[in-house]
Amino acid sequence: VQLQASGGGLVQAGASLRLSCAASGRTDTIISMAWFRQVPGKEREFVATFIWGNVIQYYGDSVKGRFTISGDNAKNTVYLQMNNLKPEDTAVYYCAASSSYSGKYYEGRRYDHWGQGTLVTVSS
Repeated sequence: VQLQASGGGLVQAGASLRLSCAASGRTDTIISMAWFRQVPGKEREFVATFIWGNVIQYYGDSVKGRFTISGDNAKNTVYLQMNNLKPEDTAVYYCAASSSYSGKYYEGRRYDHWGQGTLVTVSS
């Protein structure tokens, strides 16, 4: 499975962005896809996950009510709609895919495929 993330950029606080993560290869093995983010020098933070079969979404506490994760099965793509962005949302955002049920949905170790990351910068 290969993942290609896109959509990052520089925006002002309060603005919106939509990230995309397109999967290719053995997409039939994917059970869930997620977004994580990381600021240099800090731990990776869970943002959201989308479970394909049940169409269930989970969110990290810091983004609940502002971010929405969705999936397009036909395009093998997961989106992260980010609204009301804040400077503290500034990070490199990584998409990830899991082909197993091992580990919690918010744990990075659950995911065995990772994209290259896309930078989101929110200015105040």
